[in-house]
Amino acid sequence: MAYRWKNTLTDNDVTPEHLFLNRRQVIGAAAAGLALTGLGAQARAETLEPNEWDDITSYNNFYEFGTGKSDPAKYAHMLTTDPWGVTIDGMVDRPGEYAFEDIMKKMTAEERIYRFRCVERWAMVVPWNGFELADLLEMAGVQSSAKFVAFETALRPDEMPGVSRPVIEWPYVEGLRLDEAMHPLTMIATGIYGRDIPNQNGAPLRLVVPWKYGYKSIKSIVRITLTDTQPPTAWNKYSANEYGFYSNVNPEVDHPRWSQEYETLIGQGLFAKKTPTRMFNGYEEEVAGLYEGMDLVKFH
Repeated sequence: MAYRWKNTLTDNDVTPEHLFLNRRQVIGAAAAGLALTGLGAQARAETLEPNEWDDITSYNNFYEFGTGKSDPAKYAHMLTTDPWGVTIDGMVDRPGEYAFEDIMKKMTAEERIYRFRCVERWAMVVPWNGFELADLLEMAGVQSSAKFVAFETALRPDEMPGVSRPVIEWPYVEGLRLDEAMHPLTMIATGIYGRDIPNQNGAPLRLVVPWKYGYKSIKSIVRITLTDTQPPTAWNKYSANEYGFYSNVNPEVDHPRWSQEYETLIGQGLFAKKTPTRMFNGYEEEVAGLYEGMDLVKFH
């Protein structure tokens, strides 16, 4: 059930048109659907410095390929992404391994222009192509007892040189509350700018949760598990006081090493201006209701 979200950014907020490689021809009528039904959020005109393709695909955190920002682009070509399968199990009616090509036959692809915010205080604006996670979960049949969704990244030491170092506990794992996972903003990205998503950005299936810090958007997913208990997450296991389970973008909750009051857009050079951080990364109108009554400092 696609097109439940109404886009609030425009093409002017992302990479110049000549880099889009005729992306509207790639996504066809799906893009037109963005103007249809959604959450009812009013379109808000914004002016952001554009991000180039090279910025988005060369400045990454994907520690399975190294801890340097350029390491994923340098080494991620080693990852075999075809064939690819995702195991969906736990509290679902139709557990099993789902082939990537079979998933794509059943999903409706659309373009989503989202802000992307890293806990390290850098930010981008990215036009993702993909589908809502809710549609994939509904395909597997979510049972009424499920409360959380757990995710797991591929672990292939022969293809991922970074896992030879115990930076975190491998494999990389993440999790969402079920209502977060089913929210119309939450998507599985399969492309950027109308192209197949590059390996360094999480090919072939990568989670995108735009109101949370980037490390929640787990890459190269091989397992999705529905459960009734809160799942462990990689960075929370590493340091719970630094990386909460929710990890919502919140300018009032600092990381011990980085104030979150401001952010800097990638691609602005040495003299990039600091921009005040938006609550929920600018998606407060859409997602604040998920956390009504919660202490957002305690449950960070």
